[in-house]
Amino acid sequence: MLQLLIAHRRRTSCCFYPRAWPSLRGTDWWERVVLKEFGPQDWLEKFRMSKETFFYVCNQLRPGLAPHSAHFHPTLPLEKRVAVALWHLATNVEYQTLSPLLGVGPSTVQSCVREVSYAVVLLLKPLYLRLPNEKELENMVRIFRTRWGFPHCIGALDSLHIPIHPPLRLAADYCNGQGWHSILTQATVDGLGQFWDVSTAFPGSMENSAVLESSSLWVLAKEGRLCPNPPKHFMGKAQKYVLLGDATYPLQDWILKPYQEDENLTQRQLQFNYRLKRAHSVIENAFLRLKARWQILLKCDDCSLELLPTLVLACCILHNVCEAHDNPFNEEWLEGAEPTELPKPCQPAPAAMEDNRAEQVRELMCQYFESCGEG
Repeated sequence: MLQLLIAHRRRTSCCFYPRAWPSLRGTDWWERVVLKEFGPQDWLEKFRMSKETFFYVCNQLRPGLAPHSAHFHPTLPLEKRVAVALWHLATNVEYQTLSPLLGVGPSTVQSCVREVSYAVVLLLKPLYLRLPNEKELENMVRIFRTRWGFPHCIGALDSLHIPIHPPLRLAADYCNGQGWHSILTQATVDGLGQFWDVSTAFPGSMENSAVLESSSLWVLAKEGRLCPNPPKHFMGKAQKYVLLGDATYPLQDWILKPYQEDENLTQRQLQFNYRLKRAHSVIENAFLRLKARWQILLKCDDCSLELLPTLVLACCILHNVCEAHDNPFNEEWLEGAEPTELPKPCQPAPAAMEDNRAEQVRELMCQYFESCGEG
């Protein structure tokens, strides 16, 4: 169902049929093949972005990837470093396999991935992944209402478990509720599926509610920085903007989740659940596109725990760059992006974290949807 939703979103999507091109083995692969022979589909398949977006990213990263950096071979051009890093992030091909293909050593591939990821976070995060200002929040509310039919909403909240090989001494900490090892990333997206808040590298054994309390998003909400002061009116009452979560998050006056499913739910409550779940699917779609585009997130084997937070952030930022620049998305990348052998942990939020006042907000939403009718 999620893939059908993605396919029907108003985004540029396409299927690619890459042409065959000669082996890239050799130190001149960048000059001989990429720059001279790559067509639009090749750029998207190998780097997950158009040629124009690629060189835009390179120019933005130039201040952080100075040619005199001690981490790189002095003759390796900036564009080639970025290409090596993006190729690895996109395909998750091991350093040892990618190395001879691109004509550089495994340690150089590793350095490119590390330094480019740091540069992306340093230089692109302020542009593409930041707290929205008041005007931007108003626009996000408009998009959620018009595109997803949910009012007074600025984002959908969810978590992503990324499989890892944990250090032996920390294996228990990173073993999640489904029995596999992961790091946990909490993210919030707008109605277009672009990330605007990401907290990452929590041990997989943590519950979503505990991650939320430990995140910067929780602090922002408690400080009142996720809505105007005073709050805008909704259904005749001053009301904070809301985020949409699932059962693993606590009900708050700024986080709404579905009513617990049982036979006693009223028609209004069922309608609320339907509307919320439909709107919440925007982040489920975003996670699918993120993992499909940057397949390093399907399993981080070659990445140290120290680098992981930066790498995950870099992938989220690059996702936003591609989406904001309207780069095509290949639906075939979705194959394997949701491995069935790794089911997502789903632990309900503890009742002690629930805010009883938030029930009034859900009731207001029920009234709103009832006044709008079915749909």
